Amino acid sequence: MLCVAGKWLRTWWKIRKPATFGVKVLLIHPCDPAQCLIVRHSYSDRSRWGLPGGAYRPGRENPEQAGVREAREELALTVTEVPTVLDTVSTTLEGKRDTLTIVQATPVSGSFVRSPEIAEARWVRADMAAMPKGEPVSRWLERALSARNAAEPAPRSPSVQDG
Repeated sequence: MLCVAGKWLRTWWKIRKPATFGVKVLLIHPCDPAQCLIVRHSYSDRSRWGLPGGAYRPGRENPEQAGVREAREELALTVTEVPTVLDTVSTTLEGKRDTLTIVQATPVSGSFVRSPEIAEARWVRADMAAMPKGEPVSRWLERALSARNAAEPAPRSPSVQDG
């Protein structure tokens, strides 16, 4: 049912070309910041690993609030701290004018419960080398990991004075 609805929406978007707003959430494990949660959605390309997320209305919530809501709705994860915006992208990839914001958040627990929207979910090391071998990864997951790595402070190299 969700697959049929997704196909119908993509057709409607190509005809109407609406302006939409979406959020993707890079969830960082609360006990191991080197891990992130990747998912496969049940309503689109089930072979592709990506990030939880969805649509939001700017008049009702901002991307950070939407990210917290999506983590709760899709995975029953509670986020208590305000997520960090990693990137904002404007795209017309699906036939609509979409503004997508990628946020990073840490839930209070690493235990999740998948909603019907999520076909599969797992914690993995937060770098592209740790992604499942031979399986496609969404461009948004790649972009989120790249933005996260760019935002992290570089390791301090020893200086002569450190002796």
